[in-house]
Amino acid sequence: MMIAATAPAASAARAAVFIEAACYITAGVKQLIIAIDGPSGAGKGTVARALASSLGYQHLDTGAMYRAVAWKSLHDGVSLDDEDAVAALARTARIDVDAVVAIDGHDVTRAIRTPEIDRAAAVTARLPKVRAALVERQRKAGERGGIVMEGRDIGTVVFPRADVKIYLDASSEERARRRSADPAHGAGRREGLDVAGEMKARDLSDLTRPTSPLLTAPDAIHLDTTGLTVEQTLEKVMEIVKLKLVSNR
Repeated sequence: MMIAATAPAASAARAAVFIEAACYITAGVKQLIIAIDGPSGAGKGTVARALASSLGYQHLDTGAMYRAVAWKSLHDGVSLDDEDAVAALARTARIDVDAVVAIDGHDVTRAIRTPEIDRAAAVTARLPKVRAALVERQRKAGERGGIVMEGRDIGTVVFPRADVKIYLDASSEERARRRSADPAHGAGRREGLDVAGEMKARDLSDLTRPTSPLLTAPDAIHLDTTGLTVEQTLEKVMEIVKLKLVSNR
């Protein structure tokens, strides 16, 4: 007798299929550089982490690097208006963005997901010298491939020749809803705070900054995740990556 899988069981089964397929198609092929770009709340982090795990690749959240530098600047009393000082910090600080985000020994995993750091990171990300310092570190981290890197300028600036470029997007309403429901961004958030307004302001900052603005790379695959579950989005992304991996065999 065949029994229909429950939702959790079906989810686990699909995850197992992703991992099995990934292990098969990655055997003996080139380690890819996978760039995932998009605005806040589009699902970059969740999808990038799951994809990297499925492929056995490194995951790098470049946004966390900017947030960590912003946090460290405020912690050390460095004015965000002092571009040279912030850039020096970006070049020399020990930054880890694995399961735990740390900078110079400080665990800032939760501390960098607050409205205050949201705003500070947006300012930091507009500083050309800071971007140059962090882009150099990002390129070094991914130069050998086997990495899923997420951000806002990965496919356009950090790795313009990435093997796979995906631009994740969603409606502004959907992105605001996701951000409001995301516990990782709940620290320090006041009840009734205008999340949609904050995200609109961040979008404007990202789109208009003079250095490395948020753009869709001409050769990127644009994926609108509005109304899609994480699993559905991951399935679509995995299909894109599988096609590239198979073509490299």
